[in-house]
Amino acid sequence: MTASSTSSDNIGLFKSPFSIVSAGVGVISLLASVAFLWTGYQESTLPVAGTELSILTGLVGFMLALLVAVTALFMAAFMEPGFDH
Repeated sequence: MTASSTSSDNIGLFKSPFSIVSAGVGVISLLASVAFLWTGYQESTLPVAGTELSILTGLVGFMLALLVAVTALFMAAFMEPGFDH
């Protein structure tokens, strides 16, 4: 292994502008997933969109937003900086 592949100094949630934005997207998406789950459980309407959610559509929205959140947080933690360095 080379020295560049064994040392990973630039890995972290707040090391580069990409990581900061990706962590922000992950946190916002995580909060949206909880809102989808709660709104679907209550079978009420979303405050901004105004659509009524059932338990099934709430779970689908929850899982989709959770997938985006986990992916964004994973990218924020482990992606190496690109063109900014």
